[in-house]
Amino acid sequence: MYISEVSGHHRATLAIEKALRAISPHLGIGNINAFKYTNPISEKVINRLYLGIIKRTPQIWDYLYDNPEVMQNIQKLKETIHKFNTPKLHRLFARFRPNVVCCTQAYPCGMVADYKKTYNSSLPLVAVLTDYAPHSYWVYDMVDYYIVPSDDVAVRLAQKGVSWDKIKPLGIPFDRDFNVPVDARAVYRKLGLDVSKPVILIMGGGQGLGPINKIVKQLEKVPVDFQELIVTGTNKRLYKSLVRRARRCRKKIHLFKYVNTINEFMSIASLIITKPGGITTAEALSKGLPMIIMQPIPGQEVNNTVFLTAHGAALKIEDIAQIPRIISDLLLNPLTLSHISQAAVRISKPLASDDIARLLLGLIHA
Repeated sequence: MYISEVSGHHRATLAIEKALRAISPHLGIGNINAFKYTNPISEKVINRLYLGIIKRTPQIWDYLYDNPEVMQNIQKLKETIHKFNTPKLHRLFARFRPNVVCCTQAYPCGMVADYKKTYNSSLPLVAVLTDYAPHSYWVYDMVDYYIVPSDDVAVRLAQKGVSWDKIKPLGIPFDRDFNVPVDARAVYRKLGLDVSKPVILIMGGGQGLGPINKIVKQLEKVPVDFQELIVTGTNKRLYKSLVRRARRCRKKIHLFKYVNTINEFMSIASLIITKPGGITTAEALSKGLPMIIMQPIPGQEVNNTVFLTAHGAALKIEDIAQIPRIISDLLLNPLTLSHISQAAVRISKPLASDDIARLLLGLIHA
């Protein structure tokens, strides 16, 4: 279970499902948008509200994120929503009869936890955290296992009162295809790229968030020659504006909407400029791809940034005007890029999806 179609939470469930099917092809798997299932009208409103806050007033999200005072104030509301949704879950589970439930977002996790309490159910419930920040909205007594990205997160989750024997630092799940070697020259040919020039990948998650237009403008000032792969996701306005900008750029730009070939793009890129969403981060780490982070979303992405920079796997640019100097320095110093790449590989967990799938299968057969 996840929330929001275009999200890392959904990509995580798809990655786990793919791993499960690879190991046990005949499983029955329901991959469900829990918010859409229980509150289809509210889902659209809240998704738009969230995006509006992130784009226009991110300081509000910074205040709301993992704030104990806010949590206390909304406790009654949360209990009311769960009480309203529990009968819907009961009908779903009675029809599907799951052996285990796996949630990649805290909302469905809390809903299923309260369902278990209401019906005195022993249904195994697994929480999969997709960021390096174990916020308190995840913490419920009825969760059987917590899958966390790293040992650091395991410690922080234990400090929130979760028993150590429930915590498994298996990593963030991502598509297992990222572990399959890619024919780089074939990708260069397919995309019409010059094999002799570095490639910079620019992304803003599935919804194309972040100052991508400003980044492209600053990259024009870099004296070193390179090629750009820009993925705008579902952001139609960004795509249209970049189509116009690309015509005026000296650097060669290849522009894409929402794609399923990020694996190939990351395999040939020298570095990526991105917002540090959990799934994008896990994918880039698995490829040993140096990350340049700009304007992370307060809360989860700021925590992801702290984790990555502390381990030397990413650089954060505070001022967009620094882009020309930093990118130029990196491209002219392959040893520096290599050190960042090695740091990324050291903290990557490439087998996360398969390991999570095996844990879930173990619960089914227990």
